[in-house]
Amino acid sequence: MAFASFDRNRSAAPMAEINMVPLIDVMLVLLVIFIVTAPLLTHAVKLDLPKVSSQPNQLKPQKIDFAIDAAGQRFWNGEPVPRDVAAQRFKAAGQQQPQPEIHLRAHQSVAYRAVAETLADATRAGLTRMGFVSEPDVR
Repeated sequence: MAFASFDRNRSAAPMAEINMVPLIDVMLVLLVIFIVTAPLLTHAVKLDLPKVSSQPNQLKPQKIDFAIDAAGQRFWNGEPVPRDVAAQRFKAAGQQQPQPEIHLRAHQSVAYRAVAETLADATRAGLTRMGFVSEPDVR
């Protein structure tokens, strides 16, 4: 394989052949890499895991429906209660494990102060799972 020539007439002509040796070298290197790594990708560790026949024990927390009507009256699971009794019940619920979920329903015309007082009482009792219940907007 000659890279240069002493013949000036022949050296001016364009080269009409492609040197394939570097391409073949690269292809062979890639082929060796794929041959070596392909078995590693399909290798898996066989494990014999234990079988369990029981169902997981999922304790669902108790749900407390707390509602405030348009007049500001508070209801604990449908039973009317004053604010101080509701605060005492929040403290008792905060001691339970798992803590119950508080579902708060408030009439749209009730003053925000009543909702804020209820949230403050529940937070002081240590309750952290509170949610607002609303009606969907149907148009």
